[in-house]
Amino acid sequence: MQRKALWLAAAGAMGIVAGCATLQSGPKEMTFFVTSVNPGKGGDLGGLEGADKHCQSLAQAAGAGHRTWRAYLSTQASALAGTDFVNARDRIGPGPWQNIKGEVIARSVDDLHSAGSNLNKQTALDEKGQMVNGRTEKPNMHDILTGSRPDGTAFPGKPFPDMTCGNWTKSGAEGVAMVGHHDRSGLTPDPWSTSWNSSHQSRGGCS
Repeated sequence: MQRKALWLAAAGAMGIVAGCATLQSGPKEMTFFVTSVNPGKGGDLGGLEGADKHCQSLAQAAGAGHRTWRAYLSTQASALAGTDFVNARDRIGPGPWQNIKGEVIARSVDDLHSAGSNLNKQTALDEKGQMVNGRTEKPNMHDILTGSRPDGTAFPGKPFPDMTCGNWTKSGAEGVAMVGHHDRSGLTPDPWSTSWNSSHQSRGGCS
């Protein structure tokens, strides 16, 4: 995948991963970033554990490895596999979150998922402090993997469609993932089109 995420990071045909956020707050330290690279297996991030490790590794390289980092990703329940669902909003602590420049993204979980969230192209920087390409730039990298609904909660599990690339274990044509737009830009001004965490299904499966 080639797109970014909160992990926020998504990838290749889909995006990078999602966004990464810390469980701890700190007024002068980076507590949120969009991943600069994807692990390289499309929607297969090694599950939530693998996604978290990727966030931690990127944060470590950026000098912020002393904090515990989590990927902003939801999973869906599967009675067959005996798994429960996980909400992305429940994985990232209470906030506030700021980027590497100290710009506040959101002050609380509710703020992050509100219309007043300050997450946009100018503030959704990667762990190196670099701006991520938006919809009008080449290559377009504004899709971010989240697998989440607008309020940061998980989609229902089976018999409903898979929205998480098999809970972040699929990398082929099968399956899809819900993505958002980190630049808050879409083909229309509708809220779903400009949502940072729940805009549309990935195109091209999970490759």
